[in-house]
Amino acid sequence: MEQHFPGCTPVIRCETTLASAVGLILNRMIQYQVLNRTFSALSDHTRRDILTQLSRGPASVSELAGPSTMSLTGLKKHVQVLEEAGLVVTEKVGRTRVCRLGPDRLDEAAHWIDVFRARSEWYLRDHPGA
Repeated sequence: MEQHFPGCTPVIRCETTLASAVGLILNRMIQYQVLNRTFSALSDHTRRDILTQLSRGPASVSELAGPSTMSLTGLKKHVQVLEEAGLVVTEKVGRTRVCRLGPDRLDEAAHWIDVFRARSEWYLRDHPGA
């Protein structure tokens, strides 16, 4: 019996070539590398605090460091992790590095969470007590 999860496309059974199978695996690996970087960046409370500050508007690295006791060098490393994950964009303006939220990287993580939640709710609804 074929089961369908909410938010997932049913699998079409057909013969695939080795090249297309490898391409699918590589695509999935790249997709998860992006999610891994995003969730890794979000795992640290300092980086989440930085994102919260930037949700109010752009700020320089020194403005972001203001409320914390962290060194400017330490904060720059956190900003770099967020930038590598695509969550923050920085721009050099004169002698100042200005940070702002990156475009839509959180959309991918939110979509993954929504699909995971839907699958979990479906499973728990059909398997009470699991």
